[in-house]
Amino acid sequence: MKKFRHPQRPKKSSLVIGPQAVLSALETGPALDKIFLDNRSGGELVSRIRSLAASAGIPVNLVPAAKLNSFNVSGHDGCVAQIARVQYQDLQAMVSFVVESGEAPLFLILDGITDIRNIGGIARTALCTGVHAIIIPDKGVGSLGDDAILTSAGALEKIPVCRVNSLMKAVDELHMNGIRVFASEMKGAVNIYDCDFKQPCAIVMGSEEKGIYPALMKICDEKIKIPMKGDFESLNVSVATGMILYEAMKQRISA
Repeated sequence: MKKFRHPQRPKKSSLVIGPQAVLSALETGPALDKIFLDNRSGGELVSRIRSLAASAGIPVNLVPAAKLNSFNVSGHDGCVAQIARVQYQDLQAMVSFVVESGEAPLFLILDGITDIRNIGGIARTALCTGVHAIIIPDKGVGSLGDDAILTSAGALEKIPVCRVNSLMKAVDELHMNGIRVFASEMKGAVNIYDCDFKQPCAIVMGSEEKGIYPALMKICDEKIKIPMKGDFESLNVSVATGMILYEAMKQRISA
């Protein structure tokens, strides 16, 4: 059985080094996962990088020089980018594809989940239970790099992932497409076994530390809970996600 590797410095082969090389990648490829810019940098070239990155939905992280130096590469001139291992999909295009295929959409939204072991486990379960796509924010989520792909046993390279700049806007978009959004919450009003997962729906899972962002929780249609025997604070988020998704799959198979 493969053992989890602690996050390591990204391999040099997975990096694009220097502002000119990053600009070229933005214009012609390869696809980038995220960009790191020295927080003191400026000028026309940097402005062009930030503009193209914004258009492509690629997060730009303004960081101190020490962060850039930690990549242990020379000649970065204040700019380093990571090549994407996951090919991100447009959310609306994904919704349309699922609907046109004659299926009821089932999406999974991850809010603030940073532990890549949890993300990997969630991706494996999502792929096995028929989730059409995982939706993540462009910031505040664990990096979907080599370690995440390893822990997912390759599932992250197979299941569509939609990266959005706002989960609030993503939920609005799902609502406009007639997709009901359920928020998993320990004190939710509806037991998961009484929830209708056969309809077009999305399930929001929050981090174990902070849960779902309150404003995001507020615009969800319903709070759902996993029944538990005994008085214990919560389940691991990967385990909880698996329980909910298998209930959703059971309902859809028996429909």
